[in-house]
Amino acid sequence: MMKQLKHWQDTGNAVLGLWLVFSPLVLGFQTELVDMGNTALVGLLLLAAGLGGMFVPRAWEDWTETALGLWLAVAPWVTGFATTVAMVNAVVVGLIVLTLALWALQDYGLAPPESAAQ
Repeated sequence: MMKQLKHWQDTGNAVLGLWLVFSPLVLGFQTELVDMGNTALVGLLLLAAGLGGMFVPRAWEDWTETALGLWLAVAPWVTGFATTVAMVNAVVVGLIVLTLALWALQDYGLAPPESAAQ
């Protein structure tokens, strides 16, 4: 049986996902539909991926977090965020998420193949 790897980075990304859900209210950009909608949606997806990684760790959760972090970092320019605070929030959190997810993915390259563990 292959050992399941658990990463503290998944917990960090889940917390960042929760922050993203509430950040439009905290930072005051809840009236900007594009800014708020993108931030909250990515936050919910990140929260789900982070929780998935905490309870059933698999590489695909970390790849999902990587994609979400990358999207979050470029979304202000792709979707045209209207507020600077939303843009800074998205880019900073996106880069942190991307870093944590790539960090966690390093462990999957170090794990022995499943056939060797039997």
